[in-house]
Amino acid sequence: GPLTVTGATTVTAGATNDVTLNDAGDDFSTVTVASEPGRTLLHVLREDLGLTAAKYGCGEGACGACTVLVDGQATRSCIVLVDDVAGRNRKVRTLEGLADDPRMTRLQDAFIAERAMQCGYCIPGMLVAARALLGEEGHTDRADIAAGLEGNVCRCGTYPRILRAVEQASGRRTSGGPERGERSQGGGATETGHLVDIVDPPRPRRPWDLTDPDGRDFFEILGDGLMTVLSAEEAGRIGPEPAWSTEGGAWLHVSPDGRVTAFTGKVDVGQDNHTALRMIVAGQLEIPVGAVDLVMGDTDLCPADIGTFGSRSTTDAGQVLALCAAAAREALARSPLRSGERRLISATAGERLVGPAADDRPLRSATTEIVDGTRRYGSDLSLPGMLHGAVVRPSSSGARLRAVDVEGSSSIPGVVAVRDGGFVGVAARDPATAAQRVAAIRAEWETVAGPSEGNLTDFLREHPVELGGWEGEVLEEHGDVDRAIAEAPLTLAATYTTAYIAHVPLETRCALAAWAGDRLTVWVGTQRPFGVREELAEALDLPADRVRVIVPPTGSAYGGKHGADVSIEAARLARAAERPVKVRWSRGEEFAAGYFRPAAVIDVRSGVRTDGSLVAWDFRNVNSGAQALETPYRVPNRRIAFQPADSPLPHGSYRALSATANCFARECHMDELAQAVAADPLEYRLRHLRDGRLAAAFRAVADRAGWPGSPMHGRTLGIAGSIEKGARVAACVELRTREDGTPEILRIVEAVDCGRVVDRDNLLNQVEGAIVMGLGGALFEAIHFGDGRVLNGSMSDYRVPRFSDVPPIEVVLLDQPDEPSAGAGETPIIPVAPAIANAWFAATGRRLRSMPLFPSVLPAE
Repeated sequence: GPLTVTGATTVTAGATNDVTLNDAGDDFSTVTVASEPGRTLLHVLREDLGLTAAKYGCGEGACGACTVLVDGQATRSCIVLVDDVAGRNRKVRTLEGLADDPRMTRLQDAFIAERAMQCGYCIPGMLVAARALLGEEGHTDRADIAAGLEGNVCRCGTYPRILRAVEQASGRRTSGGPERGERSQGGGATETGHLVDIVDPPRPRRPWDLTDPDGRDFFEILGDGLMTVLSAEEAGRIGPEPAWSTEGGAWLHVSPDGRVTAFTGKVDVGQDNHTALRMIVAGQLEIPVGAVDLVMGDTDLCPADIGTFGSRSTTDAGQVLALCAAAAREALARSPLRSGERRLISATAGERLVGPAADDRPLRSATTEIVDGTRRYGSDLSLPGMLHGAVVRPSSSGARLRAVDVEGSSSIPGVVAVRDGGFVGVAARDPATAAQRVAAIRAEWETVAGPSEGNLTDFLREHPVELGGWEGEVLEEHGDVDRAIAEAPLTLAATYTTAYIAHVPLETRCALAAWAGDRLTVWVGTQRPFGVREELAEALDLPADRVRVIVPPTGSAYGGKHGADVSIEAARLARAAERPVKVRWSRGEEFAAGYFRPAAVIDVRSGVRTDGSLVAWDFRNVNSGAQALETPYRVPNRRIAFQPADSPLPHGSYRALSATANCFARECHMDELAQAVAADPLEYRLRHLRDGRLAAAFRAVADRAGWPGSPMHGRTLGIAGSIEKGARVAACVELRTREDGTPEILRIVEAVDCGRVVDRDNLLNQVEGAIVMGLGGALFEAIHFGDGRVLNGSMSDYRVPRFSDVPPIEVVLLDQPDEPSAGAGETPIIPVAPAIANAWFAATGRRLRSMPLFPSVLPAE
């Protein structure tokens, strides 16, 4: 008969397999599940039992997100068939079943104390793997920890903190103790049986951003109190740099009991802007951060926002929320709130601002949810009666559907098949059935021949295109560049390239769509909820006010979750099925149907005088973009250009955009010029710098790294820096060559000036993670392709940084309390690759001009 286990639901009777699951402590219970060929343990845990701490990730045992314990051994449940554990007296423990395990509790405390997470999606699997590693003794050293966790990926790059946390839990390292917080209600979800039933937030009569301020039902939804609203027009008048990405302004509610609720269209996909924005609001109101709630990324309740990208959360959303809070503070000082009062006021860009909360810290409820596995990401959400969707994909990039037969799937009970123009998909009772029915659909495709990576450089140069907006062509020229180069005593010309690389968020794209009459609600992890709302409305021929997009906790994005593709797929299937439908992309779909960081071809020409002074600079980027295109160095004759190209693979936003490629080319070229005129690379940069804050960053990183030092046993230093998104960053890399000629990175030091620091510990976390992500693109990440087909579309074939790739990282924060906060989540990536390339040249005399620098590099020993 049926049996209930911890975190699971009542399992229906009549199945044929028994799985022994941990209930509490060592009291194991046996649960009966359905036996079907090919069913994985992960599928049973999640879809049958509702144990969602083990996550969908790679589907091939390569990322560790699905780790559970089987007879005490860390096991990748995505590749273990349920038949292999059923009926064999083997015991399965998930993170939910380790709640009373003292060693797991110690690990969880240490992860909270070290803030060893960003998006948190990898953490449940990481904790279970660490618990297996520590065993009963609980003592091991850092090298053993790194080796034991090598199979677990943290795409956000929090490896240094994870290592410290596990060391602490093992007794090898001490800490001031965990920072405990209350248990949050979390992400609009609550456990009911095996479903994580979604609790809809209150729904206004009409989305507030599409309603005039006087017509918004603020108080009907939020209750009595004070409401401050900063209009879009006022947001556009803020300071020297308007809050352009928060195009809808901001609003904030203060209840009579003092609880504050702020609203922003920004979303948190792991960068923890949620904490920083709460701190800003609390600082303006001079209240504890724990008294501030923040509603993010709900298109019915929040002000319109272009998107969460470009490191604009603190810069833009922080500004407008601070003004709303300052207006509320002044209003309350003049007239305190009375019970039953409803007061609506306008904030203006002239409000006096005070500093952010200095040492007050928010309650770590989200952190607690991450480590105990109760945080519900988009891929964990369900609705009663929900179906799972799958989509027929093109055979290659750019292929068009010629013919398709969906009759076979349409005739199967419980399966809904949809053909809508070029869209073909099915919805079924579980993900496995949906995938099987899609695989059975016969489709014919008209393919388009395209280049392969071997001739990509020539192809991009020979296929320019015209684009508008921020992606369009750029050409700026000062002086007579061609003449200056022709007359210069010394000239240098070189080409630098970067490969397409993938975002690889551990949580793949996922959306859950539900219709109520002609109103649609979609829960989706996206960086652009309002943009997705518009795309949904257009694709489904709906007015925008009939579409609601809600962003649940999301397992990272890095620029890869801007579009509405998965949302539209789920919405189409849900409309046809007349039931809620969830579509979750497989890892293969992420590679084949997603988009990439653009490849770049960058041609640089320069000229110098006999004294080494730079007199001419000609810099042309083909394909990747104009971010950080301008040089921070003094040069009287300069030309910078960006030429869009007809990319053979789909490309789009990626953390730091094209700034990484442009910084790589510029900083490598500056190193080459320094070498050509026999100058110290640091001194040569400082001689030409126009920006004092960047010069200070260079000096700070050089001082911490011990520049220039004396080469010993092949140990050398390389340096690079840049300005991007208002932040200044400089990096110094120390490396040596191994006996086999491969590089070993010994240390990375980075100095970051991002203006006023709001949340210092989270900033350090973000910088460390960005450096780790930068390592992947610098050293080995690359998409291999031919004729529009990705050739390494799996996490076994596409390598991302792991524990063994990460050297010691030191971060120097240059706080500028009198300057506005600037971009910090992306900028730290950009100097990593050129600093490595320049260190490699110093060590070997060989110049590397293509990223990745070492496509076949081995991990550190």
